[in-house]
Amino acid sequence: MNGQPVPQPFRTAEIGDTPEVTAPDGATVHPLLVLEGRGSLAVFELDPGEVTHAVSHATVQELWQVTAGGGELWRRQGGREETVRLAPGTAVSIPLGTAFQFRADPDGDGPLRITAVTMPPWPGTDSEARPEDGPWEATVR
Repeated sequence: MNGQPVPQPFRTAEIGDTPEVTAPDGATVHPLLVLEGRGSLAVFELDPGEVTHAVSHATVQELWQVTAGGGELWRRQGGREETVRLAPGTAVSIPLGTAFQFRADPDGDGPLRITAVTMPPWPGTDSEARPEDGPWEATVR
């Protein structure tokens, strides 16, 4: 089409109208929107005291912003490793191949809530999230 991008439909989503699924790391996920071939948007939640399984992604990378609650994120890539505090307004990147694990504060008033963009869109395959060794024992299934 003359080098122009293929038009995609306008979409609108409300978190209460989306399905609730479980991510491979055990977090609760509300998939919201997809731009085909570009990226997807979802909201992840962990209840107070919950800890995810450590994973890495085979083909996607993510950008996160915390919108509610608090907790910690551990991530490792090559020789680099760090643990960062998660609080409303914090934004973090999960580059391709990064091992990561996150947990919600045990004394939180509500869930740790993270809005995330996945690039390219989440593929929905079992092989996307690979198990990793993380610093904490997972509490989710």
